[in-house]
Amino acid sequence: MPTLKARTIRPTEKDRKLAAETSLALEPLSSVTHELRVQILDEGSPNTALALPASAVRMLRDILKEMAKGNAITLVPTDAMLTTQEAAEILNVSRPFLVHLLELGRIPYQRLGSHRRVRFVDLMTFKTKADEGREAAMRQLTEEAQELKLGY
Repeated sequence: MPTLKARTIRPTEKDRKLAAETSLALEPLSSVTHELRVQILDEGSPNTALALPASAVRMLRDILKEMAKGNAITLVPTDAMLTTQEAAEILNVSRPFLVHLLELGRIPYQRLGSHRRVRFVDLMTFKTKADEGREAAMRQLTEEAQELKLGY
């Protein structure tokens, strides 16, 4: 399985423009609940008709919207097993700090020989809880600052 970096798409300016146009064209199809048939037209190649699940069309539209904004895109299956380096990059922390979190039991992991692996879904569960905790703390600090009339 390729690394997260290898699976990341960084759109060029040309990609951004094409993604913007295509995402707009897909917008009316985003509410469709049945499979869609699409035809691929490419010069020098035979035309190909495909059936796509409606959910895949919605995801494709969302991917194209993000590319149109210039955002890099990485598609990761929820059950993907990540290296500690990949997991650390997603959390924007150092690998040693991530390993510390694993050893504390804050994030579930598995050992494959001498290597630790983290399921993407477990990492995102941890990240969501950590983000919610930070937001709650920030709300509380803001409320206290307002009560003390500190200008927030």
